[in-house]
Amino acid sequence: MAQGTIRYWAAAKAAAGVHEEPYDAVTLADALARAARVDGRDADFGRVIGRSSFLVDGVPVGKRPHEAIELPEGGVVEVLPPFAGG
Repeated sequence: MAQGTIRYWAAAKAAAGVHEEPYDAVTLADALARAARVDGRDADFGRVIGRSSFLVDGVPVGKRPHEAIELPEGGVVEVLPPFAGG
């Protein structure tokens, strides 16, 4: 189990209700599942996450399965929803 930080941007930040929060997870899929279970988060959070792209310590996840992305100790996951005009 690794510990690190999830950072949310734009619509992901609005859906999460915070700019960042800690993770305690083995994989990206595990971290996102735990984040979805935070009290007060609704279906909008899941929709935004489902459309987002991710960086783990600056490396794009791309189309790799989130279950296959192991999170590093002290790492940073960036949650990037689609941006208008970009």
